[in-house]
Amino acid sequence: MENKRGSLSITSENIFPVIKKWLYSDHDIFYRELISNGCDAITKLKKLDMMGEYELPEDYKAKIQVIVSPEDKTLTFIDNGLGMTAEEVEEYINQIAFSGATDFLEKYKDKASEEQIIGHFGLGFYSAFMVADEVHIDTLSYKESAKAVHWECDGGTEFEMGDGDKTEVGTKITLFLNEDCLEFANEYRAREVIEKYCSFMPTEIYLSKKDAPEEYETIDVADKRDTDTVIEEIHTDAKMEEKEKEDGSKEMVEVEPAKDQLKIVKRPVPLNDTNPLWTKNPSECTDEDYIAFYRKVFMDYKEPLFWIHLNMDYPFNLKGILYFPKINTEYDSIEGTIKLYNNQVFIADNIKEVIPEFLMLLKGVIDCPDLPLNVSRSALQNDGFVTKISEYITKKVADKLIGMCKTDKENYEKYWDDISPFIKFGCLKDNKFCDKMNDYILFKDIDGKYTTLPELLVAEEKTEEKATDENGETVDVEEVKEDAGAAEGEPEDKRKTIFYVTDMQQQSQYINLFREQGMNAVVLDHTIDNSFITQLEQRNQDYKFLRIDADLTENLVEEASEEDLKAAQDALSALFKKACGKDNLTVKVEKFKNKDISSMLTVSEESRRMQEMMKMYNMYGMDPSMFGGDETLVLNVDNDLVKYMFEHADGENVEMFAQQLYDLACLANKPLAPEAMTAFVARSNKIMMLLAQDK
Repeated sequence: MENKRGSLSITSENIFPVIKKWLYSDHDIFYRELISNGCDAITKLKKLDMMGEYELPEDYKAKIQVIVSPEDKTLTFIDNGLGMTAEEVEEYINQIAFSGATDFLEKYKDKASEEQIIGHFGLGFYSAFMVADEVHIDTLSYKESAKAVHWECDGGTEFEMGDGDKTEVGTKITLFLNEDCLEFANEYRAREVIEKYCSFMPTEIYLSKKDAPEEYETIDVADKRDTDTVIEEIHTDAKMEEKEKEDGSKEMVEVEPAKDQLKIVKRPVPLNDTNPLWTKNPSECTDEDYIAFYRKVFMDYKEPLFWIHLNMDYPFNLKGILYFPKINTEYDSIEGTIKLYNNQVFIADNIKEVIPEFLMLLKGVIDCPDLPLNVSRSALQNDGFVTKISEYITKKVADKLIGMCKTDKENYEKYWDDISPFIKFGCLKDNKFCDKMNDYILFKDIDGKYTTLPELLVAEEKTEEKATDENGETVDVEEVKEDAGAAEGEPEDKRKTIFYVTDMQQQSQYINLFREQGMNAVVLDHTIDNSFITQLEQRNQDYKFLRIDADLTENLVEEASEEDLKAAQDALSALFKKACGKDNLTVKVEKFKNKDISSMLTVSEESRRMQEMMKMYNMYGMDPSMFGGDETLVLNVDNDLVKYMFEHADGENVEMFAQQLYDLACLANKPLAPEAMTAFVARSNKIMMLLAQDK
């Protein structure tokens, strides 16, 4: 066979079926495309009028009509835009994917315009064939002496075009629906789809049902408009009632004045808001406007905490409103919605290329005409420009939060518990956001007061300076730490310690100890906090977080003779291991400043964090002890009960006391397992019976 070279040809015959079937993922989107095309046509006509190339009629009112007919199985879209000539139909309809909007913009790119053209592509019209067996176009161009054109196609590659009978400038598109898509001719389904995609398009959209009975409404005469069709004039006489006067006589009193009203054909109500709140200047909008818009768009009866109005013209055009909803639950159960628009045309919810992941916990709308959409106008093309938009949105959110922390600290603190999961999630997901927010993250302490990280570190330094020895005199904490580290042969940890609690009720014993010594701790009780503080530590080597039950600080214990401590530790360690049946139990003896506390349980910070991470990622099959740092039972050698047990190690009930002390220490740290709780309750009853018998 002889070698041959040539070009591949793509024709409507082989590409048309692909467009019909695969161009759009959602079949209902044809509503958006056809209505968008009508908006484009109207915008173009208005632009020509502004430039003096056409004069709109005095009574001109831009509108798009959608007429459903379940009986005829048809859908009709009518616009009063600029229409098309036969040559334009040939160019824009018969030549698939030739963009009329692009061509128009190129021609008038240097002319002034306040309105944008929605369309970027010429494929939108063909979305009609996803649901229709046949499509008709009737159009009349605005151009002088233009003739009406009729075009029809049955979904194949053949079409018919000739003279039409349309008398008004604009375009009418009629869809003859296939049997699988008759739902779209249902009035309620049509309303649902239009409200989904077209709620904020810039031209009023009206929906009606063909041959529906006429509806009426009653208005006051003073409210009559020139466009109203009056059916009947209604006069209502004044309403009189007999009332008794002070002297006992009666008189007729007018309780409702006479009224003149008109019965008119019900005025059509547009389905869309042509001037949504985000298109307005923030200074023009009231709090009531923002709240009403939020409820309308998101069907949320709760008021948002606050909002950010985005309004940017350079280096790209972007407008929108982001709402911070009330979210007082764990971060992984929060679900927000960010609606993305392109020139007021709905594109999709939560497009991750534009909306940073952590902002999807919010609710809001973003409109960016400059978005590089793909041909179906349903997804984004991979473009560095999109990254800049995402970064801008993140920056504006951070700026709003920082500004609120600086100038409206009271409200910032009031909102903090609700918005903290979102901010912490943002810090985990976005380093730039974390850098900006680092000094404006709030921590609530055990007394319910809020403080920033820089303030917290200063407070920790002051607390360290207040440390006292066994005689109540101030000592140099750094020296104590250094000596302790040297004694153990470990390198000194110079990081500042920030203590925290995860459960105010469960860890109340430790909290009381801290309060007695004038110490403080922050509350970190969200699921996200474990990952959040780990990230903060990794990003900053000057401080570390330690749960208050991870170890006993020097502030809570007093110095004691090493010989006395060792003797007590050896004896009590053997006693508790035997009594509890735990050979691997680590027992430590200290002299607490509070004599009333007998025992405490500590778990190393590293071990506990690893165990929590395993739970979070469902790694239950792994052994937590492989990460080291098992629990340590700390006994107070200065407590009378512990002294008694040390001095009467062979006593009759000492082992029972040991079991009880161990369980009490566990209860102050975490809930007991079911079997352990059963044994604890039975043992408590037995101890109380012994006390009763002694009496």
